[in-house]
Amino acid sequence: MKIDRRGLLGAIAAGSAGMAAPRAFAAVRPGGQPALLARALASLDAHGRTILHRDRIGLVDFSLPSRIPRFDIVDLAGGRTIATHLVAHGRGSDPANTGWTGRLSNQPGSNASCRGSFLTASAYHGRHGRSRRLIGLDPDNSNAASRAIVIHAADYVSGAMAQRHGRIGRSQGCFAVPDREIAEVMALLGEGRLLFAWK
Repeated sequence: MKIDRRGLLGAIAAGSAGMAAPRAFAAVRPGGQPALLARALASLDAHGRTILHRDRIGLVDFSLPSRIPRFDIVDLAGGRTIATHLVAHGRGSDPANTGWTGRLSNQPGSNASCRGSFLTASAYHGRHGRSRRLIGLDPDNSNAASRAIVIHAADYVSGAMAQRHGRIGRSQGCFAVPDREIAEVMALLGEGRLLFAWK
């Protein structure tokens, strides 16, 4: 899927004021938030040197239902989305298991997803296999590290499940992706990059 490269590069140069790129991104992500890319680019600027690598960012649009791939990895230099994945939201954000993200929370024990800017940190091998730690950079996600909100794989996230049930499974607040896609996510969204989630 191709983003309007000229618009994206213009938005990067102009910061969050550029609106051509968010419109182009919204066209690629039907039903998504037009302002998502602009928010992410503003976050990239706001967090300055904290985010070491600014070539690629991850975008998670929690305004979309879980049955739709809503985790995009964007190549900022190339002006395009290079990968799109299904991603779970937390049980506490969807207690009735509807497939839609409701409440977001930064509170320990909430089992909910949280929004904002995350710094991708070190990789490790844990209960869910290869995983990547995340550090919350905003008040809305400042407890991410202590809550162990990470990127990991899960068998309850799959296209087959989305097709069969109209939704995928829920995490405890982590960004869970399909088992067979974790290697790509880990490689493209390596340590020191921005993951931006919003609703």
